[in-house]
Amino acid sequence: MTRMSTRVLIADDQEMMRSAFGMILDSQPDIEVVASVGDGQAAVDEARRLRPDVCLLDIRMPKLDGLEATRLLAGPGVLNPLNVLIATTFDLDEYVYRALRNGACGFLLKDMSPALLVEAVRAASAGATLISPTVTTRLLAHFALDRSDKATQDSAPAEPLTERELDVVRQVAQGRTNSEIAADLFVSQATVKTHLANVQRKLAVRNRVEIAAWAWRTGLCV
Repeated sequence: MTRMSTRVLIADDQEMMRSAFGMILDSQPDIEVVASVGDGQAAVDEARRLRPDVCLLDIRMPKLDGLEATRLLAGPGVLNPLNVLIATTFDLDEYVYRALRNGACGFLLKDMSPALLVEAVRAASAGATLISPTVTTRLLAHFALDRSDKATQDSAPAEPLTERELDVVRQVAQGRTNSEIAADLFVSQATVKTHLANVQRKLAVRNRVEIAAWAWRTGLCV
């Protein structure tokens, strides 16, 4: 593996699932699985020791569940937070809300395609966010209405968004990936990333989940 490899920790109480995720990710030339553990406490301990680029966590695990592990690794107040992806069987509102509030940068369902898993890991490593398409926009809408942190309370950005930036924001709020946005808007993925970086700066938000929350809360997607 080269130094540019994305280093991933996998935590799941099912050995078969850890093995499946590991095989998918290790088959990629730019991804390396550096740890595979079976409980939440081990995930936190190993993540703090190894500082992987991405932590892929299940929710229901012994000793410490994935949501609490996420809070400890990426939640508010954590110094140098890690990038955490949640992968679960359960498409429940409460899990999505808690995962995102606790700092997760992605939420995936275990029936996802291998391609989506790889894309989500790469996105998380780059500081972006990917939410499984089967986690509907309804969840993002409720999340937006329910958020209370100051970053999303200020509706008006410090600097107005351009029309093209607003187009990108609307697509993000619908849960679309960078490649899908690029295809729809007839631009390159690099251009999409540039627009997203500008939007994050103008809205003073950390990731595309908060961009989507802003879009729903301000009525941009109604």
